[in-house]
Amino acid sequence: MSDLNNIIDETIKVLEDMKRSGVTHVDVSRETLEELGRAPRGTRVESGPPGEPRRMTSTPREGTRPTTTSHKQTAAGGPPTLHSVGNVASELAEIEARAKVCVKCGELSRCRHSVVFGVGNPRAEIMFVGEAPGRDEDMQGEPFVGRAGELLTKIIAAMGFKREDVYIANVLKCRPPENRTPLPDEVTNCLPYLLSQIELIKPKLIVALGATAVRALLDVQLGITKMRGHWYTFRDIPIMPTFHPAYLLRNPPAKKEVWEDMKAVLEKLGRPVPKGR
Repeated sequence: MSDLNNIIDETIKVLEDMKRSGVTHVDVSRETLEELGRAPRGTRVESGPPGEPRRMTSTPREGTRPTTTSHKQTAAGGPPTLHSVGNVASELAEIEARAKVCVKCGELSRCRHSVVFGVGNPRAEIMFVGEAPGRDEDMQGEPFVGRAGELLTKIIAAMGFKREDVYIANVLKCRPPENRTPLPDEVTNCLPYLLSQIELIKPKLIVALGATAVRALLDVQLGITKMRGHWYTFRDIPIMPTFHPAYLLRNPPAKKEVWEDMKAVLEKLGRPVPKGR
């Protein structure tokens, strides 16, 4: 089953690359399809010289020849606009549908009540990324709706936003049993869904809530205490690490440090700090 999921994911990635490259449909012969069926993983879409059709290429295995397939563009001669709000929401829904049937993590897929994908504005300036759903999130199918979520909502409001203005997601889309820390393999399996969300939403910046989110995105092992309050970059997107709201429930004095981080976020966006804060 895991091999089948990998094949499906890789196929979808190729199709998404083709779509982003402006491909609207593909003309292929039976011979080409048979050849592609023997092609190795890693098939990708490349753009040729201006005016030339886009091509799907792959490195051939021994005993096979390279394959190229022509693709038609839009009638206007250029790629369609793929990232309007409607298109982003539609593409996010497609990825969510795949996540909901994912069984890469056997234990999580057996224990979950819901797959908690993400919620918010598909064109958000700020994306908040946490660790994994908790019990309340698993039951309701929405991230950050428990006590920690209520606190995050208050932080967002203090910044002058509403929940529907930002986008909220987690590294893991399924709740780990007893809310344990996600395992490395679980992060590896689930991270592509988060990366797709980031790629589609294109936030101006990301707030990484807690160590798991920071390590997943930045691939570092430093503690959150050392990293919070400092800017980092992920795929040209500024990232502000800060404490997870669940930590603030256990350590209320740390709220002051988180608010300093959020003021830095507002400054980065060129927004004023709301009066009285």
